[in-house]
Amino acid sequence: MSDTARVYDPVDPAQPPRVTVDRLWPRGIRKEDPRVGTWMPHVAPSNELRTWYHAHLDQHDDFAARYREELAGSDELAKLRALGPVTLTTAAKDIAISHVPVLAEVLQQD
Repeated sequence: MSDTARVYDPVDPAQPPRVTVDRLWPRGIRKEDPRVGTWMPHVAPSNELRTWYHAHLDQHDDFAARYREELAGSDELAKLRALGPVTLTTAAKDIAISHVPVLAEVLQQD
């Protein structure tokens, strides 16, 4: 199971290690900032899907289905799974409608 947090939140030592799962580097964060943890941009939605979703925020179910298709058989997803329990972080303002809950759900499967 994976925890979720915003990358801008303080690090909670009780949580598993952080993995930032955004395609783009979070604004205002230095490369060495411990709030980032490991950055895995290629497990995030493709640029095309991300751009489509920003124009169609009312279609979260379609976005989630398309993102799951992108993740199917992904080497990056396998690398993320191999890390074990992690805290998935994102710069998204509203985690609930971001890609992070979809990714957390996919990680719980299998």
